[in-house]
Amino acid sequence: MSDQDLFYLLALLKVDGVGDIMAKKLLTHFGNAEAVFKAKTNQIAAIDGVGSVLLKNFKDKSVFERASRELEFIHSNHIKASFFQEEDYPDRLKHCIDSPVLIFSGGNINLKNKKIISIVGTRQITSYGTEFCKKLIEDLAPLDPVIVSGFAYGVDIVAHQLAMDYNLQTIGVLAHGLNQIYPKTHKKYVAAMEENGGFITEFWSTANPDKENFVRRNRIVAGMTEATIVIESADRGGSLITANLANDYNRDVFAVPGRITDKYSQGCNDLIKTQKANVLTSAADLIYILNWNIDNKAKPVQKQLFVELESDEQKIYDFLLKNGKELLDIIALQCEFPIYKISGLLLNMELKGVIRPLPGKLFEAI
Repeated sequence: MSDQDLFYLLALLKVDGVGDIMAKKLLTHFGNAEAVFKAKTNQIAAIDGVGSVLLKNFKDKSVFERASRELEFIHSNHIKASFFQEEDYPDRLKHCIDSPVLIFSGGNINLKNKKIISIVGTRQITSYGTEFCKKLIEDLAPLDPVIVSGFAYGVDIVAHQLAMDYNLQTIGVLAHGLNQIYPKTHKKYVAAMEENGGFITEFWSTANPDKENFVRRNRIVAGMTEATIVIESADRGGSLITANLANDYNRDVFAVPGRITDKYSQGCNDLIKTQKANVLTSAADLIYILNWNIDNKAKPVQKQLFVELESDEQKIYDFLLKNGKELLDIIALQCEFPIYKISGLLLNMELKGVIRPLPGKLFEAI
């Protein structure tokens, strides 16, 4: 996108009453933002949803001054601006009807051919949530996923830190412009995150971390990822909004179950109870439900001459040796294991090199 295209696009987005959906309508009809400003009043009025107030707002020339200032900020701070029709725009996000027309990013972000998940939850994370998050990211690390979160207190920053610990790309989606960091105490993580990952926002440098911006931020977290994982949440909170948005976008949602007496498990338990989220007890659940193929991504394993199998694993292995290729559901039924347990057992056996997955959720012994 040229500077001229970006300038007019910025100006269009500053016209009072032009949101993401209206901007997309205008751009689709006229081809580009410059053409919108050069169109006659009656041509703009013909667009569905354009009323007299919006037509009047197009006469406000101050939008060009504000666009010029923001363009200068973008250049002077080496910020990348991605248009929703361009290839470098997050692929899944562009398919959301209310996705931002423009997003701004900083750091070293590479989303091409990546498994991208978001991890969200309470700002009051407990030791239970921290330990689960650590185990989850540790087990997913061989698959090299991108970890997305909101860079807030609690679950967000724990997920970012753990991703960095395991050399995974991690992205913080911000509720303000790239000229600041909120909360300020998290500035110490910025440099490390920008080395392998970075930050994304739809907000200009003039935007502060206002309350309503966090809700808007959540739709990017949900929309740009393949799945959203809620580690811990009370019965209300931003992470539940993110989970609901992910469901609206037809994304998979996972929730970590907890005791019914635990305050920060209530939200997760409710998501599971109302069938708005899959139960997440281990990385294996995620891998199974998302149908991730770990053959080419996980560290290669070779079958040892003498592999030590747990008794449950040995039962499954003997069954597959006798019966050949079998569906996961049949294995669970015949070996008398619940689905949530069989997923973990099969993943462990695959990593030990004694079985392999096949298309159609089939497995066979090696």
